[in-house]
Amino acid sequence: MSFERIREKLNILADAAKYDVSCASSGSTRSNKNKGLGNSTGMGICHSYTEDGRCVSLLKILMTNHCIFDCAYCVTRKSNDIPRAAFKIQEVVDLTLNFYRRNYIEGLFLSSGIFKSADYTMERLIAVAKKLREEGNFNGYIHLKSIPGASDELMRQAGLYADRLSVNIEVPTVSGLKLLAPDKKHEDFTKPMLKVKNEIIQYRAERKIIKSTPKYAPAGQSTQMIIGATGESDKDIMYSAVHYYTHYNMKRVYYSGYVPVADDSRLPALGSQVPMLRENRLYQTDWLLRFYGFQVTEILNSEHPNLDIDVDPKLGWALRNLHHFPVDINKADKVLLARVPGIGMRSVDKLIQARRFRKLNWEHLKRIGLALNRAKYFITCDSSHWEHRDLEADKIKGMILQNSSGKFRKEYGKQLQLF
Repeated sequence: MSFERIREKLNILADAAKYDVSCASSGSTRSNKNKGLGNSTGMGICHSYTEDGRCVSLLKILMTNHCIFDCAYCVTRKSNDIPRAAFKIQEVVDLTLNFYRRNYIEGLFLSSGIFKSADYTMERLIAVAKKLREEGNFNGYIHLKSIPGASDELMRQAGLYADRLSVNIEVPTVSGLKLLAPDKKHEDFTKPMLKVKNEIIQYRAERKIIKSTPKYAPAGQSTQMIIGATGESDKDIMYSAVHYYTHYNMKRVYYSGYVPVADDSRLPALGSQVPMLRENRLYQTDWLLRFYGFQVTEILNSEHPNLDIDVDPKLGWALRNLHHFPVDINKADKVLLARVPGIGMRSVDKLIQARRFRKLNWEHLKRIGLALNRAKYFITCDSSHWEHRDLEADKIKGMILQNSSGKFRKEYGKQLQLF
């Protein structure tokens, strides 16, 4: 096939893949061996970020944008009038290896529309990964999208060649899925997730006994939700995310704001794109749940079903729970320090280390790097230079927003108008 046709396919199928945000490669430690190509632990040059902050570059494409389903929210829905294309297995293998040799990428993120059946599509994705590993001797990062409804045996094979697997849950609630994708069943998504979870547990247990046991999806599995396509609240979204973290051992849940792709009465009007700030607030909440010891019911509940767009969720929680404050920086334990707005987990560790040697005052806190523009309203230390304890939540919120940079206030105003 001509170079022009390959480039045309690449333009179509790379553009179609941009709506999938769940392509972080955190957690994989596949190393180079037998003088092969690639190394998933090396430094990268763009686009996706690992858990420790490294940036890695991935070739992110669909195998095809043909699809047998007509999901209302999807740009590749069968009723959508768009250019269609499909890669052959060897074409994806060649593109990946050639791009790697030119230092364009460090790995592959491969998804696909569903053509013929779930198993047929999944077999083709696995064939690409298998050829890269066994024939191309490729040791770089591979992320495969698991096709909803694929068989258990195919999911087992996929995890032996891929670093990460993911099934996009797409819509946070079962009722939303029935509305926008009536051809799909909720169990088509959860069955592959459960299989991957169980295989990861089994292979890790066997590897402790038999060191030659191959790794199975060493970077775990992830999923993605579309937010804003249906009327779910932030509470619905985050409760669903907690369910997948708890019951399927998800490495990450991604939140993708709905982008209008079709004029459909079941969807928000064209032009009503979900503001980026709402996505950010959900990710911040996700972070608090996974690393800061918060319970989802503390942040979102029947009284507060949606996140405050004005301020980050930790500050929002603190303003609603002023009875926990002020916190004495020199005495509070790690759990309570982590709940103070403006204090991150690294700063918490620095505080605990520093106060072993002396009592800390405001000058010490500045040097440690606390965001005192927020933290000062919620803490005390070895100083009375600035300690006002007669402020109400609304006043504190107003002062913090007022003290924010002009650039932030300008962006906030834009996002609030959109929301």
